Amino acid sequence: MKQNFIAAFAIASISAVGVATLMACTQNDTGASSINASASPRLSQLPVPAGTAENPITTEKVALGKQLFFDKRMSGTGEMSCESCHYRHLGWADGNKLSKKSDGSINVRHTPTMYNVGYLKSWYWDGRAATLEGNVGAAWKGQIGGDPVKVSAVLAAIPGYATQFQSVFGAPPNPDNVAKAIATYLHTIISGDSPWDRHEKGDTKAVSADAKEGFELFIGKGRCVICHTPGVYSNSEFYNIGLEANKEKKDLGRFNVSKKVEDTSAFKVPTLRSIGISNPYFHDGSVASLEEAVKYMANGGNDDPNKSPLLVKTNMTDGEIKKVVAFLQTLTSDEKFERPVLPK
Repeated sequence: MKQNFIAAFAIASISAVGVATLMACTQNDTGASSINASASPRLSQLPVPAGTAENPITTEKVALGKQLFFDKRMSGTGEMSCESCHYRHLGWADGNKLSKKSDGSINVRHTPTMYNVGYLKSWYWDGRAATLEGNVGAAWKGQIGGDPVKVSAVLAAIPGYATQFQSVFGAPPNPDNVAKAIATYLHTIISGDSPWDRHEKGDTKAVSADAKEGFELFIGKGRCVICHTPGVYSNSEFYNIGLEANKEKKDLGRFNVSKKVEDTSAFKVPTLRSIGISNPYFHDGSVASLEEAVKYMANGGNDDPNKSPLLVKTNMTDGEIKKVVAFLQTLTSDEKFERPVLPK
């Protein structure tokens, strides 16, 4: 009953207000944001990235983290980098249902986008990482097979890196400051320059009529806004949407972290920003197309005793689903991006 009330309140509030009380910002060439005081507050506005008190953002630290993100010397084999699973043209995901680790084994969950990860409250599909730095450290070891101590020594022997680490951290590379540098860069990977953002800023030709109608369905009949809250288009919470219902071996998801029965097979709500280029979809990569994913959600998902009561059949028509998809496609960002030059 309480969840249904919250859902109704969320829909009504966003439909009525239509704006967020956040200052507008624009992105520069590094992917970081700068304040644009002349812009009006708007619903999809993303806050200026700030990092954390323990790891504040600086221009130099972003540049260092960006180099490390693309450097295959971070891995155990020298053949993988963070980019090996997170490509810009694929929405900072990898386009695979399930991706390979450096040791050749296959992940059990789909590679998530790195867009807007700095705005999350926890990381991984099950939220087991409490900090972005912790997520980076775990992926460094588990996904690309790096030994943080050994890799730090390799980086320290590279003059370009040695100089940068001394400048940024006042210390040589080590497992802690390497993770901090990469996390800082990730804070600046923001998809806030999309056609829908330009539409909200007043560009009358930025999106189609179908996309505008799709947005109204998104916040109304489709009920999508309950969990996919602008401007990140996620509320960072965990829900069971029925995807594990018919599997012989079920992924218990958030339950493995919280040990709460109600979290059985619950997974984090993904951002919908740049969702049009980060297929396939859901935690298991089981759905190939965006239209198919929207249809699954609109039909209320598979039956599961632990499925969230927020997910219900909406009775949207195929035509209405196509319009929601048209709106979602307008959330694809096209900010400037340049690959870094790596130190030798």
